[in-house]
Amino acid sequence: MSTESANPEERPNRRKVREGLVVSTTMDKTAVVAVVERVRHRRYNKTVQRTKKLYVHDEQNDVRIGDRVRVAETRPLSKTKRWRLVEVVERAR
Repeated sequence: MSTESANPEERPNRRKVREGLVVSTTMDKTAVVAVVERVRHRRYNKTVQRTKKLYVHDEQNDVRIGDRVRVAETRPLSKTKRWRLVEVVERAR
């Protein structure tokens, strides 16, 4: 009997995938993506927005400021870079 589940989506160590907005492309092969997380406040039960900036590896330098992108967690690529670009969901107008 196999210990792995039949569905690969149910693996416990799956890499995280986030969607966010590109806020900076100044660095070479790196973009800064702002990811907004909506969480419920523990005491007041009000929805609060928390923004986190992720440093994303962009091999072709093809993203621009304002693009909506999907990023995936990866091994450490530099001191601060731990995410890679998966796809550009929507181009900036």
